[in-house]
Amino acid sequence: MKITKLLIVAILLFLGCQSKEKSSRDKLNEEVDLEFPKRPNILWLVTEDMGPYIPPFGDSTVATPNLSRLAEEGVIYPNLFSTSGVCAPSRAAIATGMYPSSIGANHMRTTSYTEVTGLPKYEAVPPSDVKMVSELLRHKGYYCTNNYKTDYQFNPPVTAWDESSPYAHWRNRQDEQPFFAIFNFTETHESGLFEPYGFREIETRFYKAGDKNYKWKNFGGSHAKNRMKEEETPVHLPKDTKFNIPPYLPDNEVTRRDMWKLYNNIAEMDKQVGVVLKQLEEDGLLENTIIFFYGDHGGPLPREKRLIYDSGLNTPMIVRYPNKKDAGTKNNELISFVDFAPTLLSLIDEKPKSYMQGQSFLGSHKAQDRSYIHAAADRFDGFTDAIRAVRDKQYKYIRNYRPEQGYYLPVEYREKIPTMQELLRLKEEGKLNNIQKQWFRESKPKEELFDCDADPYELNNLANDPACQEKLNELSAEMDKWLTVINDNPSLPENQLVAKLWEGSDIQPTTLEPIITSENGKITISCETKGASLCYKLIDGEGEVPKTWNMYQKPFEISTGTKLQVKAHRIGYIPSKLVTFSSSKSL
Repeated sequence: MKITKLLIVAILLFLGCQSKEKSSRDKLNEEVDLEFPKRPNILWLVTEDMGPYIPPFGDSTVATPNLSRLAEEGVIYPNLFSTSGVCAPSRAAIATGMYPSSIGANHMRTTSYTEVTGLPKYEAVPPSDVKMVSELLRHKGYYCTNNYKTDYQFNPPVTAWDESSPYAHWRNRQDEQPFFAIFNFTETHESGLFEPYGFREIETRFYKAGDKNYKWKNFGGSHAKNRMKEEETPVHLPKDTKFNIPPYLPDNEVTRRDMWKLYNNIAEMDKQVGVVLKQLEEDGLLENTIIFFYGDHGGPLPREKRLIYDSGLNTPMIVRYPNKKDAGTKNNELISFVDFAPTLLSLIDEKPKSYMQGQSFLGSHKAQDRSYIHAAADRFDGFTDAIRAVRDKQYKYIRNYRPEQGYYLPVEYREKIPTMQELLRLKEEGKLNNIQKQWFRESKPKEELFDCDADPYELNNLANDPACQEKLNELSAEMDKWLTVINDNPSLPENQLVAKLWEGSDIQPTTLEPIITSENGKITISCETKGASLCYKLIDGEGEVPKTWNMYQKPFEISTGTKLQVKAHRIGYIPSKLVTFSSSKSL
């Protein structure tokens, strides 16, 4: 009798749990439909070389009122990691949803340092069906703009953006058209630590965004050019501020000055972010827009950028949802840059593409939370290494494929940072402490394991600790699995990588010319290069050429006398020649 009653109670509890689970799931779906518009605007605010140096992530050294407000009205994500400690490979991951080392984008600067490497200029070549995620959104009717940095390790097809320029802005779209807009803020780039110090004059573009009649002073040039003089540069915090100097850097006046520049640059970037957010509010778009703020990898200081420690990979992210959904909360799930592309599709209720190696962390196709993130470090400018990393929520495993080679790479660009120069001076004089010496060891262990909670600077290698062998074996096995899945061979020489990308040829492949046919009054465009994106412009009788390329999706009609310009471009290939066609005859 007692057993029967217990059984009945158990069944009722089980059914109750089932009902509760279903109810919660239905409620979640209702919330998604209610609070994530089916075609939301999506705004990305992207800064450079950015560690968690801002108040929403626990560092109150300098005030960032605009980012702090964004965090108060949104969700902070402290566990976002780039796929590389440097920008171009990481941007390749963001743009495609694929790991850089799976598509030939892992070596920083594939089109330069050719005299040093002996390699030809080349681009990453993803599989033929891979498109930039912005192009996928354009196919769904989104107005896609980029202001203004690209740097993907490949030349973006002209189909990638409606606008990609200093003038690009959602304000140039058609009425009521949803948009995906990126604004890139370069003030926090490592070159902002160089001497002479001063803000970039070109950053005034954010105050005139969308105004195509305005001409910016000294626009263009490299990161280090077009700077104000230091005495003309706004000061956002006192120069005698007490800074928390990482233990791997010397605590002296040189480092403190660079730290002041770092935080001063962040404050200026925050001011620029505020301008864009104000424009969004002025346009009445705030509550129909999902806003992302994040950096393109970790911090700009020595032993941060380019390295595979958290200092080089971890960057803060804030997401503000319409109507302040989940305002003021924290989400601790692991997120990788390869997750951005599938998440964008999920947010507009599109299933992520099967080739994407990331997973959606938001939207209608949200995946289960990650167990691991992965990263790689290979050539930086003229210096090559081969390192892979895998991290769970607490531990980081690093595998060095060139253990006989030292950690430090004498990258000339980094050595323009005064603190880097100071480290090298102290090294020569034998004045570095044991922690600071680690980076300059002449060899490195084959394996490293760090407890990132207890050892956030990753200074105490636990790989030989008997108590940590189970964790080391787990993460090592996960790395082997990942390398196999994405077809990454870290030991592959770069010249062989190029040959593989070019399918044995010694010259970069070229996209074949598009084929234009006219039948029954309709134009059809095709290309024999598999995976090529096709685009066209219609030129009316007055001969005015539109600035934006239309993406070809299906046959269309044109009126007699209209001229047609057509291009084809597969990512990683040289674009086709421009083909011109007239509705009356081929030209």
